[in-house]
Amino acid sequence: MVSIYNCNVIELKKIHNRAGNITPVSGLSDIPFAIKRVYYLYDVPGGEVRGGHAHYELQQLIVAASGSFDVLLDDGKNKKIMTLNRPNFGLLVTPGIWRDLLNFSSGAVLLVLASLPYDETDYIRDYQKFIDYKNES
Repeated sequence: MVSIYNCNVIELKKIHNRAGNITPVSGLSDIPFAIKRVYYLYDVPGGEVRGGHAHYELQQLIVAASGSFDVLLDDGKNKKIMTLNRPNFGLLVTPGIWRDLLNFSSGAVLLVLASLPYDETDYIRDYQKFIDYKNES
């Protein structure tokens, strides 16, 4: 059974340079999946909550490219909040985990590296359907 304990923060390479740091990320070597899609959230108004869904198959690495935010992870039985605030750390979110994104700092940029192209049929957007799915698993 997939649980929140399958989701963890991984440290990414950080190449120091006096002119600015860089963090390269390669699929299947730095993270456990090939990167098929990249997107980012920004200009999130104070107090807004994003996410509010789970995926059947998609894996994600969520990174605070700038600023900070919290990720509430929920496996249907357990919940935990992870704070992301460093651009060389990413939260690996496995399939079958509900996530809410909240407490965005001013100017926060949330970067997502995803294992699959966008597919609406992979989303579980209703929490009760998510709980039913988890109980069937």
